[in-house]
Amino acid sequence: MSAVQFHHPDLPDLITRILDEVGLPPEYLELELTEGVAMHDPQVAITVMNNLHERGVRMSIDDFGTGYSSLSYLKKFKVYKLKIDQSFVRDISTDAEDKAIVSAVIHMAKSLGLQTIAEGVETEGQLAFLREQGCEEVQGYYYSKPLPVEQFEAFVRARRLLPT
Repeated sequence: MSAVQFHHPDLPDLITRILDEVGLPPEYLELELTEGVAMHDPQVAITVMNNLHERGVRMSIDDFGTGYSSLSYLKKFKVYKLKIDQSFVRDISTDAEDKAIVSAVIHMAKSLGLQTIAEGVETEGQLAFLREQGCEEVQGYYYSKPLPVEQFEAFVRARRLLPT
């Protein structure tokens, strides 16, 4: 979500109305909020995230570790997932500091009961390291470049991830 969207005064009600209109249970909606937007005004972010959480909507923090996050706020945000920024994932096969950062984020998230997703995964080595560390989800060109909806459906069906 953009900062403008997130700070819309009727955001929780708007999301609830849209979910009702399309018949989607709220637990199937995950909204991503960048770390920078969350930390711009943490108290407002906590209020909005709590409201959405109470409605069953899932929140995740995108670009985690790239901004000026405060670990004291991380435990107050009602999020269920941290998204590890690709700037840390890019060199985890060769850079000891990036390996340490990614490993620390994954282990910290686990200890807080949060899931992790790594973005920008492009190689088998990156994937292997992330799996070793216990990262639950990855996204990136290793699997596929972005696809139009029709090609995405064919891609997923070919891998038997969706019913035909």
